[in-house]
Amino acid sequence: MEQEEMFAPPPVTGYRELSVREVALMNEIKQKANEVGVIVDRLAVMGSVDTRWVSIAKTDLQKGFMALVRAVAQPTSF
Repeated sequence: MEQEEMFAPPPVTGYRELSVREVALMNEIKQKANEVGVIVDRLAVMGSVDTRWVSIAKTDLQKGFMALVRAVAQPTSF
């Protein structure tokens, strides 16, 4: 079985060493989050939308993307 190459950043408390594949996946998630963020920002300045719901969506989307990143990173800390 081929051993997966590991990415070794400086140690961060509560985080394990990630593989290159895991880092790439996290970067892909973050890229998609940025793409969605652009849409949310455009909606936030439109006068014809309910900005309260845009704010709720922004918070929930941020939490969702953060959850995906944590799913990959599997931190051991709170």
